[in-house]
Amino acid sequence: MPRPTPVPPPWDAPAPIGDYAVLGDGRTAALVSRHGSVDWLCLPRFDSAASFAALLGDPGHGRWLLTVPDATAVERRYESDSFVLETRYTSPTGTALVREAMPLGDGRADVVRVVTCLTGTVTVEHEWVVRFGYGAVRPWVHHVRDDEGLDTIRAIAGPDSLVLRGDRLPTPQGDRHADRFTLAAGEKVGLTVTWTPSWEPIPPRLPERQRLDQTAGAWQEWVASGRPDRLHRDAVVRSLLVLRLLTDSETGGIVAAATMALPEDPGGERNWDYRYCWLRDAAMTLEALLEQGYADEATRWRDWLLRAVAGDPSDLQIMYRTDGGRDLVERELPHLPGYAGSRPVRIGNAAVAQRQHDVLGEVMLALEAAREGGLEESEDSWSLQRHLVDDLADHWRVPDRGIWEVRGPQQHFVHSKVMSWAAFDCAVRAVEQHGLDGPVDRWRTERAAVHAEVLEHGFDPGRGTFVQHYGATHTDAALLAIPATGFLPADDPRVAGTIRAVREELEVAPGLLRRYRTDRADDGLAGAEHAFLACSFWLADALARAGDTDAAAEVLDALVPLGGHLGLLAEEYDPASGSMLGNVPQALSHLALVRAVHSLRLAREGRPRGRSEAAPVTGDPAAGPDEGRAVAVALPAGDPVPAASAP
Repeated sequence: MPRPTPVPPPWDAPAPIGDYAVLGDGRTAALVSRHGSVDWLCLPRFDSAASFAALLGDPGHGRWLLTVPDATAVERRYESDSFVLETRYTSPTGTALVREAMPLGDGRADVVRVVTCLTGTVTVEHEWVVRFGYGAVRPWVHHVRDDEGLDTIRAIAGPDSLVLRGDRLPTPQGDRHADRFTLAAGEKVGLTVTWTPSWEPIPPRLPERQRLDQTAGAWQEWVASGRPDRLHRDAVVRSLLVLRLLTDSETGGIVAAATMALPEDPGGERNWDYRYCWLRDAAMTLEALLEQGYADEATRWRDWLLRAVAGDPSDLQIMYRTDGGRDLVERELPHLPGYAGSRPVRIGNAAVAQRQHDVLGEVMLALEAAREGGLEESEDSWSLQRHLVDDLADHWRVPDRGIWEVRGPQQHFVHSKVMSWAAFDCAVRAVEQHGLDGPVDRWRTERAAVHAEVLEHGFDPGRGTFVQHYGATHTDAALLAIPATGFLPADDPRVAGTIRAVREELEVAPGLLRRYRTDRADDGLAGAEHAFLACSFWLADALARAGDTDAAAEVLDALVPLGGHLGLLAEEYDPASGSMLGNVPQALSHLALVRAVHSLRLAREGRPRGRSEAAPVTGDPAAGPDEGRAVAVALPAGDPVPAASAP
């Protein structure tokens, strides 16, 4: 266990973003505060409405608290390579342990918690406040008997139902259910909350300890099925687990984060809903998983992609719902005060309608990595890529909103152009190296045109650096992706000059970079930017690819500890306050960590870091003694999945 940390009393709010642990079942995720409050949970899917929304308000917006109120210290950890959370409370009279998880593999949407008194006696506080509709809907709450005759509390409103059952249930106290009780050494209480459609009967109670043990084993089995890098092993494995947790076990969609509206700038308006599947983030997640030997995700994500984007290529969106749905209309929830008063609280995301040319480049790179890892193209998958690349050929010359989804003026962003080049290059390589068919002469022509245009209009020869967009004199951190695409060699002087300029302009603390400077780049929003963790890991990646392994290691040594003892990363980090900011856990931050560590390991071994380092499905002969397999092991899902696409 880590060293005990003093615990604020459970009524102190808001809890720091970096203090939250995450639980997940492959369909959705819960955030649990240091003092044992489930303050965020959307059921039954990541992008469903929240049933516990205290994270963006107060306990009256819904939470599930199980804590030792007089605890003077707390220790938390995940059971080895899993998302089974252990929290040890120390009070003046004794110690207690809470084990909790969202179980896997039984087709249910549950949170299971078991509190055990280890020594002496402890006082336990239990509070259950259910509010459907992001804290807006008060349900009908009543006691019922399940099929086994056991007392159960059921909350119902519209299509949603939550049931609470266990060894000891709370009693009504105003607009909440609450209880306070004492446990002696060896005594324990198990509790489970289960979501069901309101018209379905209550499912049977299942043994809590057995479900926790099975869930820990399933996560551990998934980790063992790959070949995670041993460098920064704990951080890499935790990041891979986060990426798997954010992958919908039924549909294959990969969400950007488990939360919405957590502020990038506390008290400001930079509050976004990230519970959707960005093609860009998902594609980069896929590359990270492939490089670590998790090949099966490639097939499932490609199948999701085919379903989601089916139709006219001109209708391509940059993000979708986990089931491939396209309706992500952005709106505000005025009844929620927001985390730390950060308003507006938004659901949906208006960026869904933006033009972002870089997205197809990321998708093509991921599909190329899967192809080179041994995944055969289907007729449909290659047809989709052909049509999307042809559509890009018609439009890449117009400005776009870029990777940062600016709400200011559209620009000719250099990163967008470079990724357009990557899309054409992947298409050409598919024909030349894999024998696929397509208008390769046109694609070669467009590839050459993009390359020439970027070098002419996107590079400042006086400063020796690429710039954020045509006509700009400043950089942005997305330029660090240039060597990873193959647009220029990693040791090209223009790449070195760009790395140097990015650090000079955007580094706010050792290894920590902003995305861009808001006083130079018009993103259409008020407020400030803090260090963006993915960009900071991109810096380490670029340095490693360029052969500067000492500098890359120095950056990683500064960044990896920021995840704390739980190893979870949000979107941004404020070095002045030592605070995580933005949505959490953030896929982009975790995948960037994994890829940067991989680049450094390869550089230290003298192995060139190609554009794609996906391991063959049959194993990597150059791997270490127990790294040579990439055999898919099924991670039990929340709902049955056809065997051909099981994770």
